Amino acid sequence: MKKKGPLYALFLSLILLLPGCSSLTVLNPKGPSARTLSDTIILSILVMLGVLAVVYILYIFVLVKYRAKKSNEGYIPEHEEGNKVLETIWIVIPIIIVAFLSVVTVKTTNAVENQAKEYKDQTPLVIYASSSNWKWHFSYPEEGIETVNYVNMPVHRAVEFRMYSFGSITSLWIPQLAGQKYAMSDMLTTLHLSADTEGSYMGRNANFSGKGFAHMEFEALVMSSKDYEDWVKEVKETAPKLTEKEFKGLLATDYLGRKTYSSTHLEFSPPPGEHSEHMSGGGKEMDMDNGNMDHQDNKEIHPSPEPSSETEFDSKPNPEVEQPLPSSPVDEHTHDSNS
Repeated sequence: MKKKGPLYALFLSLILLLPGCSSLTVLNPKGPSARTLSDTIILSILVMLGVLAVVYILYIFVLVKYRAKKSNEGYIPEHEEGNKVLETIWIVIPIIIVAFLSVVTVKTTNAVENQAKEYKDQTPLVIYASSSNWKWHFSYPEEGIETVNYVNMPVHRAVEFRMYSFGSITSLWIPQLAGQKYAMSDMLTTLHLSADTEGSYMGRNANFSGKGFAHMEFEALVMSSKDYEDWVKEVKETAPKLTEKEFKGLLATDYLGRKTYSSTHLEFSPPPGEHSEHMSGGGKEMDMDNGNMDHQDNKEIHPSPEPSSETEFDSKPNPEVEQPLPSSPVDEHTHDSNS
């Protein structure tokens, strides 16, 4: 009984503590893309639980049926070359499970990589989401406004995030609205999402990118179409213009609160890639080998660290390296004695 005491205590602690844990936001979806991912996760968990249940049931059955006891003491089973039926079963069933999960995963990936079927008839709201150390810039080219560290969007509207980075690789993730997608410096990635419910949802950088990674959180506020239009109108009337000098200052500052502007940085610092409909000069200033030139200039504000040519082993030479290495146990003993 004393040996089982700690196990009972652990089990009781889990029962008391687990109800206090908050629900996983990824399993509380508020949009079609997030709902598709949530359903796939739950289905995968159920399949894995089914596999574990079968394994443990068979394990217990074998332990009980073939355990050693007085009635079969000294029993030696007959030698068998194998059982073709059993071997077929334990080869075919895993193949079926993997094939089933593969088909589900491919269908899910295809669904979330495109605009949700509920909103296929809509023209998506395009928002450029660019990251810099350690903040998010959200540019609305159609509305001509920009926000820092928060993003607003209308409910029941298809939204297309076009993402890139001015620094290291980051990953934009709003768990209750969509899966995560990487933002890189010399290319655009696209994330489709939409929200069915108004509310405030937490977004974050899901890719560890340096010392300020934990500060890269933002609010994604989903509002009614009227409230969204009123907010856009208010920003245009009250917020200051975003100048190139101001934008470079934003990039150079590590930590910022919320900021709002009545113009976007896309006018003087276009994103990489072929998206000239939102660029100044129709995209003529593009250097297609490595993104646009203005983006490359601003990217240098957060350059990637250059590897040092000198290592810790270069600063202090080791005199023992100059001695010949022992070629046999006898030489090794002599080498140790001399040193």
